[in-house]
Amino acid sequence: MIDFFSTTLGASLFAVFCWWLGTGAILWLVRLPAATFRWSMFCLSFLLGLSLWTASLSMRSHSVTNAYIGFVSVIAMWSWHEMAFLTGWLAGPRRTALDPGLGLNQRFGQSVMALLYHEVALLFNFGVLLALQQGQPNHVALCTYALLWCMRLSAKLNLFFGVPQVGEQYLPVHLRYIASYFKSGRISPFFFFTMALSVVVWSWMVWELHTGAVIISTGWVLLSSLLGLAIIEHLLMVFALPLQRVWGWAMKRSPYALPRLPLTDTDATVHLPVNASKQADPA
Repeated sequence: MIDFFSTTLGASLFAVFCWWLGTGAILWLVRLPAATFRWSMFCLSFLLGLSLWTASLSMRSHSVTNAYIGFVSVIAMWSWHEMAFLTGWLAGPRRTALDPGLGLNQRFGQSVMALLYHEVALLFNFGVLLALQQGQPNHVALCTYALLWCMRLSAKLNLFFGVPQVGEQYLPVHLRYIASYFKSGRISPFFFFTMALSVVVWSWMVWELHTGAVIISTGWVLLSSLLGLAIIEHLLMVFALPLQRVWGWAMKRSPYALPRLPLTDTDATVHLPVNASKQADPA
C-alpha cells in the first residue's frame, strides 16, 4: 500500500479523493440546520489547530509520508475557512446585496467589504504557515496552501468580471446576498488570461515530473493534481454540469434552501426572508 501511494497514480488518486471528500463534506455540513453550525465550527476549529501542528511536522524533512501529511493538513485547514465563510461566521462587514447601478470601482469596493474578514483570515493563515516554514526543508504544505489561495482568488475575480455559470444556486440561504456581487454573462477576457496561465503552469509541472527534474516527486504530483482539479473547477464557470452526480450524497435538498435566483446582471437584488437574514448574523 505504501509503495502504491509513492507512485504517480497513487498520489493523483489521493489528491482527487481529498478534493471530492473535502468539498462534499462542506456542502453537506452547510446544508444542515443552522443550529448545527456552532458544533461544526467547534470541531473544525479543533481540526484547524491540529492541522497547523501536523503541517509544521511535515515541514521538517522530505519523505513520502511528510508530503501526504502536509497536503492533508492544508486541506483540513482550508475546510475551516470554507465552512467559516459559508456559515456566515467569517464573511465581511457588508451583509447586504450589491447596490444597483454602480460603476466598476464601486462594485469592487462593495465586493471587497462583503468578503473582507474571509480574505484577512486566509492571509493570516498563510502568514502562520510562512512563519512555521522558516528554516524547514519541506515546502509541500506551504505550496499547497498558496496554490489553493491563488486559484480561489482567481475564481472570485472571475465571478466578479463575469462568467456564464456563477453557481448562485449552491449558496446557502443566509448567503444568497453574495450572489448579487457575481456577474452572470459572457466570458470576460480575465477568464481566458487566468485559464491560459493556469494551464501553462500545470503543463510545466507535468513536464518537470515527466522528465524527472523534481526532487520531491510525491509532493509535486499532489500539487500538480490539485492544480488540475482547480482548472476543472474554473471550467465549471463556463459549462453547466450537474454537480449532484459528483456530490449527490452531500447536496440533498435542504429545508433551508431557496429556489434558484435568476441573475442576469450585476444590478440584480436578492430579497431574503426575515428568518434568513437573522441566520446571516453569526452573533
